[in-house]
Amino acid sequence: MPPSIPADAAHASPLTQPTAGSGGEERFQRSDLAQEVAFLTARARGRGNALANRLLSDLGLKVRPFAVLAMACSGTNPSQRELSSFLDLDPSQVVALVDMLEARGAIRRETDPRDRRSKILVATEAGLELYAQAVQRTREAEEQTLHALSPAERDQLRELLAKVVF
Repeated sequence: MPPSIPADAAHASPLTQPTAGSGGEERFQRSDLAQEVAFLTARARGRGNALANRLLSDLGLKVRPFAVLAMACSGTNPSQRELSSFLDLDPSQVVALVDMLEARGAIRRETDPRDRRSKILVATEAGLELYAQAVQRTREAEEQTLHALSPAERDQLRELLAKVVF
């Protein structure tokens, strides 16, 4: 059975229909998929991460190592295990990110005073300087990504997303 054609599309002139690649995404906004929260959040995340990665590139960072650096600079002294859980990354991914940042001199592993078998991550002076530069870029990426939202809407979005993930 052929797919059904929406009534408005069946009578539209080929001259008024957007063509593939023409930037005519407006016609997809009414699709069922475009109403799915999972799709919308994944698309927003993808766009935000792509922009942040471009803005961080001159610092030799991407979003994932930035997240590890940000947590090391937060003063919470996370263990690699805690980071894996909080960032929702496989432990082997966290190890690779920590190794990379440690090789750059941005963070160091120290024995966890709560559990001597575990290591916590602590920012170095160089790491704090790198973080200060990187956070400016990630805030710029957020500003550009969320440009259509007012400051109050951005705050509301943060609150709602925090309710979902925490």
